[in-house]
This record gives sequence, C-alpha cells and structure tokens, in this order.
Amino acid sequence: MGILHIFDMDGTLLTGSTASLQIARHTDTEAELLALEARFASGAIDTKTFSTTLYGIWRDRLTAETVAAAYAASPWLRGIAEVCADIRARGEHSLVITMSPDFFARHLLDLGFDEVAASRFPPLPLAGPPAPGDILTPADKVAITDRVRARHGVDRDRCVAYGDSMSDAPLFRHLRHTVAINADHHLADLAALDYRGDDLAHAYRLGRTLLTPAEQAQ
Repeated sequence: MGILHIFDMDGTLLTGSTASLQIARHTDTEAELLALEARFASGAIDTKTFSTTLYGIWRDRLTAETVAAAYAASPWLRGIAEVCADIRARGEHSLVITMSPDFFARHLLDLGFDEVAASRFPPLPLAGPPAPGDILTPADKVAITDRVRARHGVDRDRCVAYGDSMSDAPLFRHLRHTVAINADHHLADLAALDYRGDDLAHAYRLGRTLLTPAEQAQ
C-alpha cells in the first residue's frame, strides 16, 4: 500500500525564507515583494491576489536562468536528497505542495521528490498573469493530498505531513501524523511532533516514529 510523505516548501524545506523572496533578491524587487507580503500577512489580500500581483512586479524581469540562480542560492535544509532517496528506496511516495510558483518549485524534482504541486504560472518569461483558479490555497493542500494518496492506494493514517505555518493547518488537522519544522506555536500546537533545526533527515526520522511497525510493514 505504501506511505505518502507530504512536504511544504516555503519556511519548511526552504528555511526562513520563501521562493518569492529569493526571486525578489535576484531581480531587485525585494522592496515591492516585502510590501506585498505585509499586505498578505495582515489579511488584506489572499493567495490569489498575491500571486496575480507578482506578475505586475516581475513582468519582463524573469527568465529561466534567473529563477534557477535564485533556487540554487536559496537556504535549503540539509538532507533533502537523502530523505527523498530513502523514501524511494522503501517504495514509498514523496509529494511537495506549495502555494509558490511552479516555475521555482519544480526544481525540487531534481532532488528526488516524486511530485511537486504548486501554483501554476504561464511559462517564462511571463506572458501574462496566472489564472486565479491556478493559484493554490491552504485548503488545496488537503484536496491534493487526498487525490495523490487515492491514486497510490494510501490510507490517510499512512501519510506524514511536514510544514511550518498556518497555511499547513488545514492539512495538519486532516492528518494524524504531522511534524512541525521550525514552526511558530500556532502550527506546533497542532502537530504531533515539533522539530527545530536545519536537517530534514532528522525531521524525517522523527516523522517515521509516528508510524507503527504494522503501518510501515504494509
């Protein structure tokens, strides 16, 4: 039947930062991005407005090379490729779900993740804004997880989720096996386990302790 491991990206795999911030630093748009993030944090705008506004900030500035450079320079947790390799060697499945742009998040496939689900943007260079329906919301993390686990025949109690913020709260409430990674107390209080550090392999080993021997053997 297998086991499904679900990872958030911003603030989780990408520690202390976001894809948007990393791209902004490589396109000299950090001031505009921080102002937009402040509006989002205050609740003035939602994820769809945030993402469509990014188009206005980054229009004519983004190339595949710029995004690849931003990705390479980002502060990733240690041990990501090691974790992906172990999951695959066990015949299990790994999934990243992020509300950030797909043109950044899909680079994670190179580290060995089986699937990456992200907000869909037009191909680079951006020819237009993303369609509102292509932008993910926190609730979509639950729907995507359920679609993927159904495709692989994985029960909900054989899923382990890793996240850092309240955008992961719907999924953490939906699943029993959850690991907060460098999270604030709001998500840490929802999680089964709380990890602080810079090594995904350690957090992953903690996550495996949530699975009973019988669950891991199936």
